[in-house]
Amino acid sequence: MIIRKAAYPVFFFFLLFHAGLRGQDVNVTAAFDSTRILIGDQIGFTINIEQPAGISLALPVFRDSLTGKIEVIAGPDFDTISLGTEKIRITEKYLVTSFDSGYHRVDPVYAEHAGAEGIKRYYSDYSFLEVARTALTPPDSAEIFDIAGPYKAPLTAGEVMPWALLALVAGLLVWLIIKLARSLKKEKKEEVKPVVKEPAHVIAFRELELLRDEQLWQKGETKRYYTRLTEIIRQYLENRYGVNSLELTTSETLEALLKTGFKKNELYKRLRSVLNQADLVKFAKYKPDPVENDTAFNESWEFVDATRIMHQELSEANDNINEGGKKA
Repeated sequence: MIIRKAAYPVFFFFLLFHAGLRGQDVNVTAAFDSTRILIGDQIGFTINIEQPAGISLALPVFRDSLTGKIEVIAGPDFDTISLGTEKIRITEKYLVTSFDSGYHRVDPVYAEHAGAEGIKRYYSDYSFLEVARTALTPPDSAEIFDIAGPYKAPLTAGEVMPWALLALVAGLLVWLIIKLARSLKKEKKEEVKPVVKEPAHVIAFRELELLRDEQLWQKGETKRYYTRLTEIIRQYLENRYGVNSLELTTSETLEALLKTGFKKNELYKRLRSVLNQADLVKFAKYKPDPVENDTAFNESWEFVDATRIMHQELSEANDNINEGGKKA
C-alpha cells in the first residue's frame, strides 16, 4: 500500500468518519525526529500504530517520497512491541531528506481495518518540516570568505583492516591459551557416548526443500509462505550462531547476529531484506509478485549455503568429540 498526496481527496469526510471510531482503541501518530533541518540533511520519520492485538490493520507504506519535496532514502523498518494485555505497538521508521528549502507539510497517514461494517480508517495528525538553507554570511555583511578547506577523509577499510586482523589474531591466541589451560586441568570423567548433532545447514536445507515442494505462494497462501520461510531462517540462526531469533523481532535479531561477530556484508543485507519483506507481508498486507517470492527463497538458500560450517570443520569437531569420549 503506497500513500501519496492524491490518496486524500476526501480527507475531511474521513476525519468525520474517524471521530466515531475512537472506541476501537486504535491510535496512529506520525512525526519527524526534528521540525527543522538544513537542506540535504537526513532525518527520521516515524509512524506508530497502537492497536488491540486481535485486529488486523493495513499499514501505510511509502516507497519514494512522503511528499513531492521530501524523499525517502531508506525504510520502512518495522518493529512490534507488546504494550500489555491484548495491545501492541507497531513502529514504522523511514530515513528521509529534502533538497527544497521552505516549510513542508505531510498529510495525515492512516491505517485501515476491513470489517463487516466496511473499511475504517484511523488517521494521524499533519506532520511539518522546515528545510533551511545554510547562511554563509550575515544578511548585512559585505565580507567575502575564502574557499572552505578540505574535510578530513573518513577511515578506509584498508586502514582499519590491519588493526582488525591483529585484534582477531590476539583474541584467537587468548582463546586457545584459555582452552588449553582448561583442558589440562580437567579431571578424568566416566566414558560418555559422544553425540553428533545434525549440522544447522542440513536442517535448514531440508526444511527449505519441503517449503519449496509445498508451493504455498503459488496456491495464494503468501502470508503462510513467508511465515514458514522466516521460521526456517530464524531456527538456522539459533542452531548456527546461538541467536534465539524465534523470540526476537527483526531488528533485535539483526543486532544479536552482529554481536556474534557477523559483519555487515552482502550476506547481512540479503538476510535483512528477506526479514523486512516478510514483515511487510505479515504486518502491512504487502503483496509481493512471483519474482519477489522466488528471490526471497533464493536469498535465504544462498545465506545458509554461504554461512554453513564446512565439511572439514564438522569432521574435525566430530573427531574431537570421539577422542574426548575415549580419553575420559
